[in-house]
Amino acid sequence: MAAPRPHRQAAVSRQPNILFIVADDLGWADLSVYGQTDFETPHLDRLAAQGVRLTQAYSNSAVCSATRFALITGRYQYRLRGGLEEPIARAGRHLGLPPEHPTLPSLLRDAGYATALIGKWHLGTLPDFGPLKSGYQKFFGNYSGVIDYFTHKPGVGEHVPRDLWEDDVPIERTGYYTQILADEATRYVHAHDRRSPFFLSLHFTAPHWPWVGPDDEAVSRSLTDLFHYDGGNLQTYAKMVRSLDAAVGQVLAALDATGQARDTIVVFTSDNGGERFSKTWPFTGQKTELLEGGLRVPTLLRWPGHLQPQVSEQVTITMDWLPTLLAAAGVAGNPDYPSDGENILPALTGERTQWPRTLYWRYKAQAQQAVRDGNYKYLKINDNEFLFDVVVDQRERANLSGKHPDIHARLRTQWARWNDGFLPITDEVFTHGLTPDVQADRYVPQTVRRSRPA
Repeated sequence: MAAPRPHRQAAVSRQPNILFIVADDLGWADLSVYGQTDFETPHLDRLAAQGVRLTQAYSNSAVCSATRFALITGRYQYRLRGGLEEPIARAGRHLGLPPEHPTLPSLLRDAGYATALIGKWHLGTLPDFGPLKSGYQKFFGNYSGVIDYFTHKPGVGEHVPRDLWEDDVPIERTGYYTQILADEATRYVHAHDRRSPFFLSLHFTAPHWPWVGPDDEAVSRSLTDLFHYDGGNLQTYAKMVRSLDAAVGQVLAALDATGQARDTIVVFTSDNGGERFSKTWPFTGQKTELLEGGLRVPTLLRWPGHLQPQVSEQVTITMDWLPTLLAAAGVAGNPDYPSDGENILPALTGERTQWPRTLYWRYKAQAQQAVRDGNYKYLKINDNEFLFDVVVDQRERANLSGKHPDIHARLRTQWARWNDGFLPITDEVFTHGLTPDVQADRYVPQTVRRSRPA
């Protein structure tokens, strides 16, 4: 049965446009405003100066698609099989975001917003799943988790020669992918019909591997395997992040040029912590780890006329964006799918003092477990258990389990009780869809459309 249409909450004077920008594998300190000293990110630094810079923002997972499930649904990803960890990359077409599940774009669309996704989807493949089935009215980008920046070919084992699409039709386009996405988003902003607000998701793949800069087309075309963990270097990574910064600056300039900046909420964040070349200081750990470096993400929010420039220590997590942005738009969520996140606007407007949070994570079939409750964090990695005060001990070095055994035991019990309420991670999740007959049952596009050049 179709989800009921959302109703408006308290009236807002004007529904804001929303530009939601997601980087891929960007580390905590990869922006100069967060501590990067090897290169500069002037456009994102300027965005931070004009709005809110959050210092205790977390991703819902230490890996990609799991966080994206939480972002689009506003709920813990462990409620859906496809969001348990990263099985989508291995389970073919049989796992993804169920089209009947309400989403941030579908709720906004039903409230009158024009919705579009430009960039990475990674929530299931055609014909069963896709952006157009989950609330977006327009799509330009890649379905899978990684594509090459110049050839646009997908990762090993994918079923199409390139993973670049316009709606549900494969297309060809030349150029560096980060710039292609910036150009497409710029066109969208300029072409937008002002009679309705827009919700534009701009999901870059940068700076995810393969590590290729905007001048490295020859390197790109020489790759036989996109999973080149031995490739790249700090200099190439710097070029990729600077290119990302310039791309964001180009889209922000389009908002200025069209007179829409003041009426647009802009959010910038990352899907998880950084990887091999990222800077995560002062945190330890990286992508795939439940240490702070794998979970803390740079996060910026600008809403002119509503939020004063500030640095906020409010603890927040990816799934908070659905209730937060719906509140900003005056739109209610679907009561049958209540959000696990919280609206953080009151902490940013001064209507409410900042409040502590209790947040949970698990990864690798529970080999890693974590809960943050107030300033304390319980962490289990294999058979090793820790208790940290992550406000005082940002490096996660002083294990307080012996000093505070009562807190340690309480958080361990809280985590177990929380975990019992979600889907288990079983071998079947990762193997379903890998039999030969299922591998043959995949969506094969019938036509290829060449879109306008970048």
